[in-house]
Amino acid sequence: MSATNTVQTLNRELADQINAEARSNPQSPYANKFVGIANGQVVVVADDLGELFRRLRQIEPDPSKTFGVEASRDYDEIHDIWELR
Repeated sequence: MSATNTVQTLNRELADQINAEARSNPQSPYANKFVGIANGQVVVVADDLGELFRRLRQIEPDPSKTFGVEASRDYDEIHDIWELR
């Protein structure tokens, strides 16, 4: 496994843990926040997506080593998208 894949795996596992915590505990510091992860560590907790991306880029310029999660979101929820023509 390459170093990049290892970092991505660590980031995704941490994001899953953070989201599970935020969904089960509304008092979590991550609840309803955007959380930025770089190299397997939380490096940003932001109120909006723009701030998250801006600060993540400053901390880790290599996007393959970063991950963002909207904590408290149900990523398993299915959304139907309709198009009118």
